[in-house]
Amino acid sequence: MNKVTAIIVDDEQRARDVLNTLLDRNCPNVSVIATCVDVLSAVEKIKEVQPDVVFLDVQMPNYAGYELVKFFDEITFEIIFVTAFDHYAIKAFELNAIDYLVKPVDRLRLVDAVERVAIKVGQEKSKEEYEELLNSIKNKEYKKIVIPELGDRRVLEINKIIAIEAEGSYCKIYQPNDKPVVISKNLKYFEERLEVQDGFFRSHRGWLINLNHIKAINKTELTLTLSNNLTAKISRTRLEAFETQIV
Repeated sequence: MNKVTAIIVDDEQRARDVLNTLLDRNCPNVSVIATCVDVLSAVEKIKEVQPDVVFLDVQMPNYAGYELVKFFDEITFEIIFVTAFDHYAIKAFELNAIDYLVKPVDRLRLVDAVERVAIKVGQEKSKEEYEELLNSIKNKEYKKIVIPELGDRRVLEINKIIAIEAEGSYCKIYQPNDKPVVISKNLKYFEERLEVQDGFFRSHRGWLINLNHIKAINKTELTLTLSNNLTAKISRTRLEAFETQIV
């Protein structure tokens, strides 16, 4: 595995020590070359030592961790966010396909995150994706979903997704006036990220639909007509829950 240099940024001494110890015991390829207590000192240290990855606490005084990207014209390092449980932040990380750890940090999840980062070291980073993350967390408003695929990252606008249809271990995503996009993720992947709060509803084991794109329902045939005159299925057992959502 690639050797990785790292900086830990957290305003709590104990949190820095715990993470440092976990890395030392479980991730021998990671060398922690500095620790910082806030975003501004981290910005200086990152520019000085050019680490491969920054373990970045989200909740800190003065500047939240996710605001660090504002201080760079380009992002040349990987970021693994570390957070106390925060639904909005975690949702934003998942929609933007960005690595995160929840305190107290789980050893196995840490190892997994480091393995993923080690593969990406040296690859081009997109500041725009981190800026989208920043806006999502600050405004608690989610506009896009980033889907990692075969070394690439596909970005889709959430409100333009009409429905997602399962095709085995793949999914077909329908959008207005576009051909369906085939994604190498299963339907559960999207169901865990696109919730009812985002306007999405699991109408059938093979369909995740956007409630904002519903035009009609046929209870006899158990079908839904969506935008683009797309026909999706709804199971009889989901009818009551569906009607509750569209009231």
